[in-house]
Amino acid sequence: MVKKEKNVLWNTPTNWFAMSSGTTGDKSKYIPVTKESLQDCHYKCGKQMLAIYLDRHPKSDFIFGKSLVLGGSRQINALSSDFFTGDISAILVSNLPYYAKYQRVPDQKTILIPDWEQKLAALTQKSITKNVTSIAGVPSWILILLKHIEEKTNRKIPEIWENLEVFFHGGVSFLPYEEQYKKIISKPDMNYWEVYNASEGFFGIQYDTQSKDMILLLDSGVFYEFLPQSEWNKENPKAITLEEVEIGQVYALVISTNAGLWRYQIGDTIEFTSKTPYLFKFSGRTKLFINAFGEELIIDNAEQALSETCKLTNSQISEYTAAPIYIADKSSGAHEWIIEFETSPTNIDEFAVILDNALKKVNSDYEAKRSYNLTLGLPKIVTVNKGTFYELMKSKNKLGGQNKLPRLSNDRKFVDEIKNL
Repeated sequence: MVKKEKNVLWNTPTNWFAMSSGTTGDKSKYIPVTKESLQDCHYKCGKQMLAIYLDRHPKSDFIFGKSLVLGGSRQINALSSDFFTGDISAILVSNLPYYAKYQRVPDQKTILIPDWEQKLAALTQKSITKNVTSIAGVPSWILILLKHIEEKTNRKIPEIWENLEVFFHGGVSFLPYEEQYKKIISKPDMNYWEVYNASEGFFGIQYDTQSKDMILLLDSGVFYEFLPQSEWNKENPKAITLEEVEIGQVYALVISTNAGLWRYQIGDTIEFTSKTPYLFKFSGRTKLFINAFGEELIIDNAEQALSETCKLTNSQISEYTAAPIYIADKSSGAHEWIIEFETSPTNIDEFAVILDNALKKVNSDYEAKRSYNLTLGLPKIVTVNKGTFYELMKSKNKLGGQNKLPRLSNDRKFVDEIKNL
């Protein structure tokens, strides 16, 4: 396609490619982004997001203020004279219609600053004088920005942006960050609205104020198929179509899109909660799980259990990752959790026991493998200093934007990297 061959994946010229590395350490992929996918998927679904939110909040007036958007830090690079690449947020910013550019803060030049720490400083300077009424971005990186703004201005976020109303968030689960946001944006009427967008397309939007479940977007140039868990590791897996899905089952997404992706496994997993309409929740990634002992622990299990554990121990987690400790000659296996606490529990051993019980509640396979400590022992909790995960990401040149931490790994590569810092 870069060599200008026609009709390779799509029947119109493809001038843009999104660089997507997903979780830390993965090699970047080039995802085609066509004119049709920009207009009929990414931008169209952005408008649908606003329409659904405003329909659920008819008294809202946030559209009369500015939207603070924290995108990726990868600049647009020219592959040739008329072919360009960058992360998806940079591509979206570069092609925005004029009215959307007017609404956003900061300006395009600032958004595309490649150095993350320089961008933080510029974002702070340019945003604190604006009437910011909404924020959009990945929860982990937006939280770093908000803390940076408070530190540099010596003011609280509600003092800086009195009319701040809603945070449109996506990219990673909001659950581990929810309590921290309630603390830093201490406004009882603040709204948090979940979306599911990626380099490959825009797939879901929160549907109601009473639930985080998202509606699957069926009119945005994406055809969906779904792989049941039993098919994930097969050489020729059998996908099912939308009308065949069952509520409560976890599926891997397979998509064909107007960007020229054909039966592409995006790597994400979802679980349907309704079929009228089709509502779902994001449950994790096919590669981000722990199944060293048959426990089949997925992200959704982990984050439900951590949320309950934090509530019971009056603690808050900033970042975490987990991996197996494999069975040795004289000991059972276990899960090792590397945790960076915002507020530490008073007793780490008690935290481990409560986490263990919470995991048993949400995952019967985990509960079975924990029986009598024969196969799987009590979780091992390792605490690290604040800023540890940030420094690791910085050392990998993975700060900001689309970069994500692997929460669960079936090998010890990432866990050992952190322990060796």
